[in-house]
Amino acid sequence: MTRPSDEQQRDLEAAAFRRLVAHLRERTDVQNIDLMNLAGFCRNCLSNWYREAAEERDLLLSKEDAREIIYGMPYEEWKKLHQREAGAEQKAAFERSRPKE
Repeated sequence: MTRPSDEQQRDLEAAAFRRLVAHLRERTDVQNIDLMNLAGFCRNCLSNWYREAAEERDLLLSKEDAREIIYGMPYEEWKKLHQREAGAEQKAAFERSRPKE
């Protein structure tokens, strides 16, 4: 196997990230709480990680701007269009699996 150069690896990782974000934008039926319960992260986590990466590079990015980058629209608009009230089972699963502070 030929190992990619550092630059190629960065480009591949960026392409995979863009594909993940595009996939999550298309799969509006998948709720954030479902992602959290199954994978331990959600769209909001991705936006937080994106914002933190920007800050590490001295780029100022607001929480709302980072969310808009991940959601493809303002977060409040996405919630109105796609977010459903979590059911009791989803909430219970979240409480069991959420990180302890």
